[in-house]
Amino acid sequence: MTPLDSGRLGDILMAFLSILFEGAPYILVGTMLSGFIDAFLPAKLLDRMLPKNKVLATLSAGFMGLIFPVCECAVVPVVRRLVQKGLPISCAMTYLLSAPIINPIVIISTWTAFQNPSNPADMSHLIMTVGRVSLGYLISVLVGLVLLNKKPGDILHAFIVRGITTTPTDDGHDHTPVRAFDAKLVQAMRTAMRDFLDTAMYFTIGVVITSVFNTQVDQSKLQLVAGNDFLAAPALMGLAYILALCSTSDAFIAAPMQAFSYTAKLAFLVFGPMLDIKLTFMYASVFKRGFLIKLALSLFILVGALSGPWAWLMKRIFSS
Repeated sequence: MTPLDSGRLGDILMAFLSILFEGAPYILVGTMLSGFIDAFLPAKLLDRMLPKNKVLATLSAGFMGLIFPVCECAVVPVVRRLVQKGLPISCAMTYLLSAPIINPIVIISTWTAFQNPSNPADMSHLIMTVGRVSLGYLISVLVGLVLLNKKPGDILHAFIVRGITTTPTDDGHDHTPVRAFDAKLVQAMRTAMRDFLDTAMYFTIGVVITSVFNTQVDQSKLQLVAGNDFLAAPALMGLAYILALCSTSDAFIAAPMQAFSYTAKLAFLVFGPMLDIKLTFMYASVFKRGFLIKLALSLFILVGALSGPWAWLMKRIFSS
């Protein structure tokens, strides 16, 4: 190996370890929380906490991730169980899309990833954190409101709908067998372990690609794409879809991409937690194919169209 090759490998390893050690703790905390929610949270509790008015309930559902934080790896089975317990479709979809973005773990990790301690005047952490949370909420609620009058059978597979109609909850009692605390704890640990292994694998792949990208690719050659938000934002959205990163750590992938603008990074951070490769397969197990295609196209268009104006607004607010 030549000195040049050794130097390049060292740069890649340093970049890899730097991002890995920053993001790994957030994956661990996020998957532990998802495991405990899966095992200990009564499914009907969320439904009882929401307002009876459908519009207000949908608006409130966008903030449920602050109380019940789960990443996109865990939210699909959680939402499926909640729907079968009677949670309205509009609320379920809003929570499904917003929870991987609007939760304390993701907010803290995004703030940390974009913070620049060496330059106190740099407002990137505020721009990206507030921009991500607010745009994620807006898009999630818009999707939920569109589905306000939809019935479960319009978008869900038939076997899930049958689960809704046959769930014996009309008498107001919960007939779920009561399990011992130790059994729930074992379930929580198993769920957390499974989620951690899955998300850590995708995260590591993303870190490798980003490390090579940041150390070996001439950033000046990326200006043809990175300098044009009409191309850069869709390109990073496509990258987010392919990498399938966990929302608790994807900010550590986006932050070092210096050649890309706030708009492109914001699109990356909002679109990825709502739709990626692994989520496509998970969604396909719950939603009908036609609805899934419409959802994917709608999310791509909404995020792509709103990221630019939203990033501009955030910069005007926090850079003034």
